Amino acid sequence: MNSFGAWIVGLWLTYTVVLIVLSRYAKKKAESGGGDSFWVGGRSFKPWMVFVCITGLFSGSSFISVLELSYKVGISAAWYGIAEMVHVLIIALLLIANLRRLKMVTVSGLIGDKFGRLALGVSGAITAFTFPMWSVATALAFASGLHVYTSLSLPVSIAITSITLLIFLQSGGMWSIVVTQTANSLAFAAMFIVGGIAFFIEPGFDGLVQLAAVKPAMFSATNAGLQVIIAWFATFLINVFVAQAAFQMALSCRTPEEGRKGLLMAFGANVFFIVFGVLFGLSAAIVVPGGARGMIAIPQYLAQVLPAPLVGVFFLGIWAAALGWGAPCQFSGATSLGRDVMGAINPSLSDQRKVTYTKYALAALTVEMILLGLMRSENASWWNVLAWTLRNGSTFAPVLVALAWPLATRRGAIAALVGGFISGLTWYALGGWDPVKFFYNIHPVFIGMTFNILLMVLVSMAEKAGQWKFKFDQSSGRKTLGIVSTAALVIFVITALTQFNWLFQKGLIGLNLFLIVTAIFVNVMVFIVPIKSETAAAEQAA
Repeated sequence: MNSFGAWIVGLWLTYTVVLIVLSRYAKKKAESGGGDSFWVGGRSFKPWMVFVCITGLFSGSSFISVLELSYKVGISAAWYGIAEMVHVLIIALLLIANLRRLKMVTVSGLIGDKFGRLALGVSGAITAFTFPMWSVATALAFASGLHVYTSLSLPVSIAITSITLLIFLQSGGMWSIVVTQTANSLAFAAMFIVGGIAFFIEPGFDGLVQLAAVKPAMFSATNAGLQVIIAWFATFLINVFVAQAAFQMALSCRTPEEGRKGLLMAFGANVFFIVFGVLFGLSAAIVVPGGARGMIAIPQYLAQVLPAPLVGVFFLGIWAAALGWGAPCQFSGATSLGRDVMGAINPSLSDQRKVTYTKYALAALTVEMILLGLMRSENASWWNVLAWTLRNGSTFAPVLVALAWPLATRRGAIAALVGGFISGLTWYALGGWDPVKFFYNIHPVFIGMTFNILLMVLVSMAEKAGQWKFKFDQSSGRKTLGIVSTAALVIFVITALTQFNWLFQKGLIGLNLFLIVTAIFVNVMVFIVPIKSETAAAEQAA
């Protein structure tokens, strides 16, 4: 172990011990309020608590992804972070109040409340399976630093990172997360300062000018690939309705208004994570060009321009990002497994037993996280996209119809959950699991989402054949929504018929197909209503 490794390990261990001590306070808070305190902080968070939680969750994750991607594709990596910002803004403005009224804890719990125990168990299992994929994406960043600066192998570094996350979360649930995220916010600030120092030492603004001259593609807004960028936005926009970890944090606040305020504060703070992520990634591309792994090139770059203590501080920020994203994801996934899946198996379980099973689930998901890191360590951001493809492709339609379409059935929900998951996973496999080249040039996220919606609608309508009717006489708001979605449907169909080759070459045919199905989905929810509700309304009027 060289001096860089000694500083990184020393600061990391010190920071970790401090957080463990602070977690004792979190444990007392969690134990004082039972299951509700463990899962959603007793719904007593203040806006600043939501702010640090959401900032650590999404901004930390975006920073790691943008940092890695910008080393390879330049400034177009910023679109990943911008897509994340937009989705936080939508949650804050449109969803948080309604979800608070439902007293939601997990997305799988919402699905289970509407569609029964089997749907609860299936959605909880899918959610639990996918969350470690998000966790490992940021854990790989810190593990790469340990690997470069110490004698530890990458697998051992991944295991150490994963087990440390487990230690935190066994302490105090959601209270442990807010304590950790507060400390992480300070570590982020220190990391940005150190990274800025490194940039001005080398390469500076002159280096960026030279890079633009030698590799102008690095400054192209679409260098990451149009289909990939669109997939980022589509994935985050869809995630608005199923962002379980974010919901769990924001809904821990005392009122919906305070939760919204914390989300808006986090929205603004994300700008710094995007700008610095791109800047540091480009700097590494200039000083250490040609590397196969961006997360390996970053520590190599820093070692060339900074003394060991400052490198240690920078990677303390990377560790904070791993904690900020990985810890909530592991906790939220474990909540689905321990609370929802086990509750589906045995509905008579007490909240205390569910808390115990949640802690067991944390251990199980830690093992999964380590295995995933060993399977693919060269592309951290790919794990994020795969997780969104599988989780969102399974739960999107069931969540929407649970809130807005009374004709949805249990069999429809199960078909949508399983079909969306299998179709997205299969499409990735058919494309050789490549992060940018897809089977028939269609991103798997659009395949999963399309099957998810179609199965939800078709199975439900078939099961309730004869129990529904078209109703075009709607309220002005619903009628406007229906007209807009119908117009969009016509435009997307005409585009597909007249511009198919162009759409295929640009990798947009999957998006166009998904938009057509989504427009049909909106029309179904607006214009197809149960016959019995119409009859009841007529009888009441009479």
